[in-house]
Amino acid sequence: MAVAAEQLGASASAVSQQISNLERSVGARLFDRAARPIALTPAGALLCSHAHRILEAVGEARSELMELNLSSLPALRLAIIDDLDATITPELVAHLHKLYPRCCFTASSGRSDDMTDALLRREADVVVSGEPPQDISAFDLFPLLREPFVLVSARGVIDDRRDISEQLMALPFVSYPDSLPIGRTIARHLRRLRIVLPQRYAFEATRSVLAMVRNDGGWAITTPLGLLDSERFRADLEVRPLPFVGFNRSIQLIARRDELGRLPEKLAELCRDLILQRLRPAAVEIAPWAADQIVVHGREVPGAIRAPAAVPAK
Repeated sequence: MAVAAEQLGASASAVSQQISNLERSVGARLFDRAARPIALTPAGALLCSHAHRILEAVGEARSELMELNLSSLPALRLAIIDDLDATITPELVAHLHKLYPRCCFTASSGRSDDMTDALLRREADVVVSGEPPQDISAFDLFPLLREPFVLVSARGVIDDRRDISEQLMALPFVSYPDSLPIGRTIARHLRRLRIVLPQRYAFEATRSVLAMVRNDGGWAITTPLGLLDSERFRADLEVRPLPFVGFNRSIQLIARRDELGRLPEKLAELCRDLILQRLRPAAVEIAPWAADQIVVHGREVPGAIRAPAAVPAK
């Protein structure tokens, strides 16, 4: 009762009174209040099942009506993280223009938290981000991609015949700042593993991280998609699995609930297709041993190629 009241912005007594009114209206006891926790009676379970079907039908009707209204949509603002922007944004805008030729489309790119904040401030209508809003109750989230974090080092500074973890402690670690979502994620994971690394450099842009790794003979933790944006450095770099417990990054499409009908769902499907066709093959080429970890949601993923040794970042 208390949780329901909190979600509805009402008091627990008001919720209890509404349930009592409903029970009188249908002529049956819907909740077993003696059970701990409170449980539905058989009549309550039956009514609940019907209620869900009614709400789904209402939601479908609302979405279809919104689809009709979108035909006169004046403007739509997209915000997409840098790692995906150049690859999928032009295709998304071209697809949207075919659907809504009278609509004006604008697209911005940047870091995940800035994209999500733009959605919260209503400065964007649809975002692709690695950081969902803290309170997701008012939003629809469509998962697009999950990818692992990997170890990238300057070419030739790590000997696979020796303990890699010990070698890393003697090499310069190049990081992302904690002000970035990716930096915070990496820092939290290292803390969980009780790995303490001296922080000599921190850069916001992945290309700067990789340039410093190459120039200083060091190493960093990043993702395959991050490596795709820095082709000119990859010949001087090597990519390996992390020598400790690994972790992943997830990217999703996010939109405010019940405002754009099925458009966000359709855009998510298009994003998945573009990622599968354009980005995933290149990411798997960089880290073939992580093929089964680079997952496009709802798409078949080929099996992993097991190769524990370093892979040159071509």
